[in-house]
Amino acid sequence: MEYNFCGNSGLQLPKISLGLWHNFGDTDRFDEATRMICTAFDNGITHFDLANNYGPPPGSAEINFGKIFAAQLKAHRDEILVASKAGYRMWNGPYGDGSSRKNLMASLDQSLRRTGLDYFDIFYSHRYDGVTPVEETMQALIDMVRQGKALYVGISNYPREKARQACQYLENQNVRCLLYQGKYNLFERSPEQETFPLNREKGVGYIAFSPLAQGLLTNRYLHGIPAGSRVRKGSGFLLEEHLTPAVLEKVRRLNELAEKRSQSLAEMSLAWVLNNPNVTSVIVGTSSVPQLRDNLKALENTHFTPAELQQINEILSP
Repeated sequence: MEYNFCGNSGLQLPKISLGLWHNFGDTDRFDEATRMICTAFDNGITHFDLANNYGPPPGSAEINFGKIFAAQLKAHRDEILVASKAGYRMWNGPYGDGSSRKNLMASLDQSLRRTGLDYFDIFYSHRYDGVTPVEETMQALIDMVRQGKALYVGISNYPREKARQACQYLENQNVRCLLYQGKYNLFERSPEQETFPLNREKGVGYIAFSPLAQGLLTNRYLHGIPAGSRVRKGSGFLLEEHLTPAVLEKVRRLNELAEKRSQSLAEMSLAWVLNNPNVTSVIVGTSSVPQLRDNLKALENTHFTPAELQQINEILSP
């Protein structure tokens, strides 16, 4: 595993991090979750990404991670980075959602209890809720650091101007923003204009989620939409109406390029994200150990020739 320094900090993140958004909740196989986490660590993935509402049900991913960590990895605590977040709906009522100090501080304490940890290495404000003043949210993050409950803090899914305000407030209080976590993949390139310039200016790292566009950038949809898929059921963020003939044609052309590079489409898509010098790490979500191992293969070739990059841009142009 290769590691990148995170922004203007001394912290290094593995190029690939493991996300526990799906497949680690109570509806999933605990034994397979254990194997995935242990296999990830054995292959140099030292960073595990959680949030308070990951599951399902909400909270169960943190509980299960805590059990696996205590049984398998506790002796390696100082070799591991554990991140969590709060900001999306977690419990009923006015204080179980949003970016208020009330929600963030309560969520942090609950997440620590669920995981059994004394502190998080990184804690994020998961979103800007459109209501809470940025200063209130950032002061909550600062106080988490000063209380010893988080070593570093970050933001996720913030619009550009709110992200600038957040970074500046943190900087003024001598608790810098370590990371911005956002969606970035071949079909979602808005961070190139919206986020990367600010990150470079402020010395903030970038960690990408959804690098495979909810499975679109895999071989799953090369021949249409499989029966019984989550797309058919409408149970995920990728919906059937998104898979237009034009989109599927782009996926097929990208797959042809991946084959010329002796990679699967998923490997090439991950490699393309990792090729960007603005990206510190990419979060993968896996449902099995073989899938995790396949994702790790992307590290074998993250180089793209200028001709390949030009071809990708031509394929993805409107």
